[in-house]
Amino acid sequence: MRASLKLARHVATRLLASVPAIIGVVVLTFLVMRVLPGDPAVYFAGGPSAGQAEIEALRQQMGLDRPVPLQLLYYLGDVATGDLGRSLTTGQPVLVDIRQRLPASLELTFTALFLALVAALPLGILAALRPGSPIDHLVRFLCSLGVCMPTFVTGLLLVYVFYYLLGWAPDPTGRIDVFAAAPPEITGFLLIDFALTGDGAGWWSAASQLILPAVTMALFVLAPLARMTRASMLAVLGGDFVRTARAMGLPGWKVVLVYGLRNALLPVITIAGIVFSTMLGANVLVEKVFSWPGVASYALDALQASDYAPVQGFVLLMASIFVVVNLLIDILYGIADPRAVAE
Repeated sequence: MRASLKLARHVATRLLASVPAIIGVVVLTFLVMRVLPGDPAVYFAGGPSAGQAEIEALRQQMGLDRPVPLQLLYYLGDVATGDLGRSLTTGQPVLVDIRQRLPASLELTFTALFLALVAALPLGILAALRPGSPIDHLVRFLCSLGVCMPTFVTGLLLVYVFYYLLGWAPDPTGRIDVFAAAPPEITGFLLIDFALTGDGAGWWSAASQLILPAVTMALFVLAPLARMTRASMLAVLGGDFVRTARAMGLPGWKVVLVYGLRNALLPVITIAGIVFSTMLGANVLVEKVFSWPGVASYALDALQASDYAPVQGFVLLMASIFVVVNLLIDILYGIADPRAVAE
């Protein structure tokens, strides 16, 4: 009970400390968008050929005729009430657009992270058990290869091989086959919604569309996860408690998995949280290659159109997710090792 209360206080303290950081991110993003070249009023009025009266009317409608400090105050007030503005590109409130697109990004990111962890943990453990061996060198080579290749190159290569040459993968045209019917929206995650409705054919269609983009992202983040697992396992396996466990005649698998891996998980959890936050915001190239309707591609399209509200909403979303992920890491730290929680 005492450990649980201590963990709860620690999480609450971190949550309060993150509020100023989120406010700073919101303000900085707002100011950066205002100094970038391009006038959204000119763009949405029809370009340079639009009349000056029409441009000025649109600027007034968007609130761009006010001084920047006053615009910022109005924007902060709207954010405090949950109003992130309206996208001029889609014509919908930004909150609605994000709610519609976020499940697609989360489904892709969670699947990619799961695949990366499934591959990285065994590879890191094998490399740590045989340092300097051919297995260790092979793991290092695979990690270096994954980092050196940009995600869009990996994605295009996978599409070329598995879709164009072999014909094993479906065409990269989004979350579901163009001839398949979407399930009733329950969670927004197609795999879960198809499973809940009992549509096996639809589930397989969504899973088939998900495989290549998820593998593309997983290959890119495999390196930091495998390297951290290897380094952490090497440090733990050299500890006195591991040598004592081996001297007592415990099975090798138990020494590695129960005593070694459990104590090596803390830094792996940290890097996994950082990787997840990075993937969610940086998977825009993967979304573009596979026509994936996620929030990153939505923000990029808005940025190209000088549509302020979606970009500001996207950055606020990423900052909030980063805070939540860090809180989850703190909770997992406390579960894995209560000593990790500060007094």
